[in-house]
Amino acid sequence: MKKLIAFTLTLALTAALFTGCAPKTLKKVTVLLDWTPNTNHTGLYVAKDLKYYEAEGLDVEIIQPSEGSAANLVAADQAQFGVSYQEEVTFARTAETPLPIKAIAAVIQHNTSGFASSKEKNITSPKDFENHTYGGWGSPMEEATLKALMAADGADYTKMNTADIGSRDFFAAQSAGIDFSWIFYGWDGIAAELKNYPINYIKMTDYDKALDYYTPVLITSDKLIQEDPELVKKFLRATQKGYRYCIDQPDKSAEILMTDAPELDKALVLASQKYLAKEYAAGGTWGVMKESVWQNYAKWLEDRKLIPKPLNTAEAYTNDYLPQ
Repeated sequence: MKKLIAFTLTLALTAALFTGCAPKTLKKVTVLLDWTPNTNHTGLYVAKDLKYYEAEGLDVEIIQPSEGSAANLVAADQAQFGVSYQEEVTFARTAETPLPIKAIAAVIQHNTSGFASSKEKNITSPKDFENHTYGGWGSPMEEATLKALMAADGADYTKMNTADIGSRDFFAAQSAGIDFSWIFYGWDGIAAELKNYPINYIKMTDYDKALDYYTPVLITSDKLIQEDPELVKKFLRATQKGYRYCIDQPDKSAEILMTDAPELDKALVLASQKYLAKEYAAGGTWGVMKESVWQNYAKWLEDRKLIPKPLNTAEAYTNDYLPQ
């Protein structure tokens, strides 16, 4: 009997040992970027490369959409998560046929975007957009924003030309005859400084505080929130950890991004990472969004008849899945 008990215990311990050593099955997750890899995305790459996602049981693939916006593809279940913007989410949720997407975290706490042009073109206000060519990516939110800014400055939108620049960056667009573009200062603005390329920069928030919205944001689908809320929590827990690392370790974060995107300019990545380290969670906790920011921007659009109906902010964003 003693031998039988000993043998049984040995089998149990052996089974437990092999079970503990068995490879952990990771859940595959896809994240769609909004553009080519840059420092807005570094926290995602940090979370992947430092195995923060793996610790949550996730196998995360970060990809660029071949065609179509991340919002459309996430809504169509082509990816679990994506990088978008508050303005895109607002337009999507107030459309005649709303997209079932929701913002779940702010990547940056304040709007660091604006309109940039070569200094020599003397474009210093929205009034100066007249008789110049704007290079964009064909989004309805671009047209709406440009119309509103120009109207507020007494300018005629119909006197401005537009052109699709595709994936070209600010400098390539300038070389192709584009007069001004919408940029993130933390990337193209920093690049202009490094290149000693003088620009005029019209910051959005200088014209109206309601334009201090969240851009970019991380999004997911209503369907995923309903079907697998724990996945959303796991993803955000690891992602927040990644961006906190970027805030504390901008130099090392830059190195991680360069490992995943070696085609990027090292000096630009490092300088941009240092700039954004102060912006990711400026004045608050990374990822957390304020109701007033969503309300103010939606009202700004509604007052100018740029969206067809009021925004239900509860449908547009949530902080519920961020770490407490």
